[in-house]
Amino acid sequence: MVAPIIEMHDISKRFGHVQANADVDFTLRHGEIHAIVGENGAGKSTLMKILYGLYQPDTGEIFVNGDSVAIPSPRRAMRLGLGMVQQHFTLIPIFTALQNIILAKEPRKFGALLDYQQGEKRIAALAAQLGFDVPLNVPVESLPIGAQQHTEILKVLYHGADILIMDEPTAVLAPQEVEGLFNCMRSLKSEGKSLVIITHKLDEVMAIADTVTVMRRGQTVASCPISDTDPATLAEMILGEPVIPTSVTREHTENTTPLLRLENVTLSGSVNTTRKRKWKNAITNRQSDKRYLDEINLEVFPGEIVGIAGVEGNGQTELIQVLTGLRQIDSGTLTSNSERIAHVPADRHRHGISLNDRIDDNFIIGHHRNRRFCRHGILQRKSIQRSALNALDKYQIRVGDITHPIRTLSGGNQQKVVVARELEANPEVIIAAHPTRGLDIHAAEFVHTRLIRARNRAKAVLLVSSELDELLHLSDRIAVMYNGKIVGTVKPEETNKQELGALMLGLN
Repeated sequence: MVAPIIEMHDISKRFGHVQANADVDFTLRHGEIHAIVGENGAGKSTLMKILYGLYQPDTGEIFVNGDSVAIPSPRRAMRLGLGMVQQHFTLIPIFTALQNIILAKEPRKFGALLDYQQGEKRIAALAAQLGFDVPLNVPVESLPIGAQQHTEILKVLYHGADILIMDEPTAVLAPQEVEGLFNCMRSLKSEGKSLVIITHKLDEVMAIADTVTVMRRGQTVASCPISDTDPATLAEMILGEPVIPTSVTREHTENTTPLLRLENVTLSGSVNTTRKRKWKNAITNRQSDKRYLDEINLEVFPGEIVGIAGVEGNGQTELIQVLTGLRQIDSGTLTSNSERIAHVPADRHRHGISLNDRIDDNFIIGHHRNRRFCRHGILQRKSIQRSALNALDKYQIRVGDITHPIRTLSGGNQQKVVVARELEANPEVIIAAHPTRGLDIHAAEFVHTRLIRARNRAKAVLLVSSELDELLHLSDRIAVMYNGKIVGTVKPEETNKQELGALMLGLN
């Protein structure tokens, strides 16, 4: 049997009243791809953040190549050959891909001067070996999301990682990009690298992993070769009960007047030129002419879900920004026939929650002036807590204490708070950007059911998602965005994932 490269024994970690990990064992062997699956709050990311030195365990021991080690920081983890590509990329947007990769390990000449040529030569060779096409001298904020992920992988490999930890690595990729990432992972495995992936996508686990570990409520409940299991068995182990899909009837409603209408809407990149001018005029000139939205025409009627597909970075973010009033369009017409608009943002940390504020207070963000929650300028604490506890129960959100900061919750439970807050406000228009990203099977299905029920009550739903299964399952129509344009609008029953993926990559 292949010797373990990583062994974690009896790892426990508590955050306040929440037991994130409880006596967890985990083993990674040389040259294997090991998937970790589980519900939101099962402790998957916490366990890997302990391995990478981002958290310290309360109890337990870690062995690397048979030696007991302490990992007090990511720097120490990197010295031990560990690298982590987190779900939220850690790249510096205004730095080039090359600058991001070599940061903290810059090649030098004459002992003091930065040697970019040497660094670029080494990284270009590494990229070619993996089949990556990353423009190294372009700011990463200008790169497609797939190229940003490649930059993260190149960064950890450049820093000497033999063990790669990847958190939800396919969350923002088109089908063709997913296959490219899998080819990269297989190539790394063939070179003797060991990989850990944290994911909710069981079909991808079956396609790429050698071994799978299932976690539930902070504990390991199973670990086995992938050949000894299947998606249905994994789902049952994750939930602790058989999976019984819920069924919601999609009711037909007559479409009359659209609640949202965009006509020839254009948004350019000129808004960013002032900031960029501080850094590099060449960047300013290149970006100021970029059209983030290029003559967009779109209607969303009551009683329908319109899906927006596209690889991230092709205008979906800007589309949401203009619909929610965060950006002003350059030209065209934007009409909204409702003032009751809910927004589930793509980036919950930046736009959805206040990480250091209490869990119950996060339930009233945007609704804090409602008479239920505030009278004469004074927050009605009992009413807020009652409403929060009701939503926690309804949306099956696990918390230790609602007075604790929301940052103490897992990412999936934070997302549930955002979804619960927005959908419980009885909006007429729902703009949902990646509403199930990071959610487990049960939670994602629950959100899907809520969106379909909203549609059946004549709400207008605009669903932006990188999950093609989700779009095909929920949408009445799917509009595909590429390079700021809508390049095609299709009906789910008349298309498939490969056709959508081709449109997303501009191949049709």
